[in-house]
Amino acid sequence: MSTAVMRPVRRRPGHALARGLALLAAASLLLTACNRTGQESASPEQKATGQGLVIGWSQRGIAGSDWYKTLVAGGEAEAAEIGAQIQILDANRETTRQNEDVQTLISRGVDVVIMNANDPLGVASSVKALKDAGIPLVTVNSNLDPSLVPDMYCYVAEDQVATGALAGEAIAQDAIAKWGTSGEIKLVGIGGLPGDVISELRYQGFMQGYDSVMAQHPEITTTELPFKYGEWLPDQALTPIRDVATANPDLKIVYSESDVMQAGIQQGLQQAGLWGPGILEASYDGGMNAVKEMLDNPDGPLQATASNQPWDQGALAVQMAVAAFNGDPSACPDKTEYVETTVVTPENAADYYKPEDTYVRAQENS
Repeated sequence: MSTAVMRPVRRRPGHALARGLALLAAASLLLTACNRTGQESASPEQKATGQGLVIGWSQRGIAGSDWYKTLVAGGEAEAAEIGAQIQILDANRETTRQNEDVQTLISRGVDVVIMNANDPLGVASSVKALKDAGIPLVTVNSNLDPSLVPDMYCYVAEDQVATGALAGEAIAQDAIAKWGTSGEIKLVGIGGLPGDVISELRYQGFMQGYDSVMAQHPEITTTELPFKYGEWLPDQALTPIRDVATANPDLKIVYSESDVMQAGIQQGLQQAGLWGPGILEASYDGGMNAVKEMLDNPDGPLQATASNQPWDQGALAVQMAVAAFNGDPSACPDKTEYVETTVVTPENAADYYKPEDTYVRAQENS
């Protein structure tokens, strides 16, 4: 903005002062608007590359979750890399607040919204409001109800079945190496909450991977014990694992569906006297705590963690936000884009261990 040069004119001093103040106030308001939205600083052509693009991010929750913190951090890093602006609002796990946050982002005039939905159907009003405002929507980590999917550009997540299968394959191979190609293996899985779709998908994937290996060894019999629930928390996982291990001293494989539960699972197995060379454990999440455990104790029970890579999910969501702004139908043709996941074992733990991180990232981004 240019600044006018004041020249002497034949006006009353009061009139000139009032006019000058009015011009200053108008300039101030314009500058505030530019700084608030950032939309005056970039042309549509620049925004098409990500430069100056204003992304609103409605996050279901952040406090108390290192996974969510890592997800958001990955998005912020990607936005900074491409020169986009990102405005993050935390709904604190309240759907009503999340709907209010989306209205706030719309009123700010953001170009695109990324949403980590707290409730797949409860955000219906937000999805409609974004559609009415002509603002593209990208969802990340949490899926929307199928009725809302047509009004969404892309859903970014990990393929939980495929990721769980990585852990199942790895632990099956370890079991064969440890106990041979015949005999009985007792196995138990522990997840979040009864009826939880995430728990079902991760276990389904694990068993698919496990069975794909064991199908080549028909003389091995696998007994699946009733699935347990630990509410994704270490203190809630301890008792179910201790009880099943106490009742089944010949238990051989434990599959934990979240590295967050690791401390409770380990303690439960210790209390039952099974934490040691007679048992194998596979996990899910790619938590750095699990990677460190395998690095420090390569011959210990924990032998695999399948990584769902929240950092990479956040970065990919921002990439999809740029594609959504451009209306590019080829970037997410099926309305779902999965990050490429991996499995960490004692053999490659050193490659993935980064003490400053909380979760594993893709190696090219680490």
